[in-house]
This record gives sequence, C-alpha cells and structure tokens, in this order.
Amino acid sequence: MRFDIITLFPELFEPFFSHGITRRAFESGQVQVKLWNLREFAEGNYRRVDDRPFGGGPGMVMQPDPLWRALQAVVASRHQEQAPKAPVVLFSPQGQKITHSSVQARATGPGAVFICGRYEGIDQRFIDACVDEEVSLGDFVLSGGEIAAMALIDAVARLQPGVLSDEGSHQQDSFNPALDGLLDCPHYTRPETWQGPAGPMPVPDVLMGGNHAHIAQWRRQQQLKQTALRRPDLIEAARRAGALNKDDLAYLRSI
Repeated sequence: MRFDIITLFPELFEPFFSHGITRRAFESGQVQVKLWNLREFAEGNYRRVDDRPFGGGPGMVMQPDPLWRALQAVVASRHQEQAPKAPVVLFSPQGQKITHSSVQARATGPGAVFICGRYEGIDQRFIDACVDEEVSLGDFVLSGGEIAAMALIDAVARLQPGVLSDEGSHQQDSFNPALDGLLDCPHYTRPETWQGPAGPMPVPDVLMGGNHAHIAQWRRQQQLKQTALRRPDLIEAARRAGALNKDDLAYLRSI
C-alpha cells in the first residue's frame, strides 16, 4: 500500500520512518510513503500557501490552488507508478474518529492521500471538491495534521505481516475483535516482586501458578474489569453484540 502525504513540514516525518518496530514496514516496502512539500506547489516569490479569511476573523486559511496542484501531482505520480486509486483524507477536528476497526479496514486497502492542514483551516471549496474523508484522532485540536498522519500510518503499519516480532501480538490489542472489542488485561514481567514507592508489589499469584485455564479466566475477568471501569461504553457495545457469555455477565454483576 502507498500513502502520499501533502504537508508543509515533510522533515517532521523522517525520524518516524527510521525508528521503532514499524520501520520494518517501510524498509520492506509493505508500506510505501511519499512526502509532498506543499510549498513547491505555491507560486510567487514567497511561495505563499495561505491568506486572510473572507468575513474577517483570527488566523489564516490555506488556499485551494496550491493544494489542488499538489493533489494533481500526487494523482499523476500514482498513475505513472501504477499505484491503485486511493481516497483523499483530510485530518480535521470535524472528521470521524479513527477506531481500531477503521484501522483494520485501511490495513488491507490501497493506502491514501493524506492532506495535513495547518493554520485556521483549509478553504472549504477544496474540501468540498477534492476530499473523500475527514478523520480525527479525537475531540481535541492539533497544530496540524502531521502528528495525526503519523499516528494513523503507525497503526496501519503494525498490522502488516512480519512487522511485529510476534505475529499474535496485535491480536491481544485493546479494541481488537479477538478480545470482543474490550480493553486489554494488565501485564507483568520480572522481577516477581518490585520494590515500589509504597513497598513490595508482587506479581498476582495466579500468573505464577502455571494453571493456564486459571490464567485465561483471570485475564478475561481483568479485561472486563478494566473496560467496565474505564470504558463502560465498550461493555455495552459488547453486550449488544452478544459477545459476553453468562460467566462474563456474572462477573460484571459481582463487581
């Protein structure tokens, strides 16, 4: 799959592609990323890409023409390199929240053309004419779309075969259908007893006993408990979907 990113700050992405586990996806070519500097598609001595908003108000608005020229170059490049057609995606506080299910769907798709906005926003005419999807990390505002683009690409890249050292790792992720959309359980490693700030903190006994049936039951109960306390909406969604069995429901009633 291929991601094309239209941005004013392509240099922000360089460390992201060369560090961490997901770099394997980029080095192997499973996930291809091409950066497009929006300034190169602006005209005039100052390569201006923004202007004051009509009607007044604070901040500046990104102009449609540089974005249109950049998008045309992306489309031509994808066509020349026989990359499949991909949706044009704008990162925006008004967009649909990115979820695990939407990431999974994108992980088997053709990629996308990402528009990283800046300033007060983008001229609505470009959005109306050219953007297929608007997506958001959550109910907060960033200075630009670059961080959101990295977050989404990271989430997609780690789902590609061979990227994670253990192929089953992402099956235990929070929100994964393998966990019925619940949060993950707590995890522990050595030492068996950690000298924490308030005194000794041992690993739960059940994890040390070697009884895999008891461990599996404990982990399931911890998933239910964590989710009920922190994201009760996910419990309700799992209940509606029929993903909770009678033991799950009995445990939830007990807490």
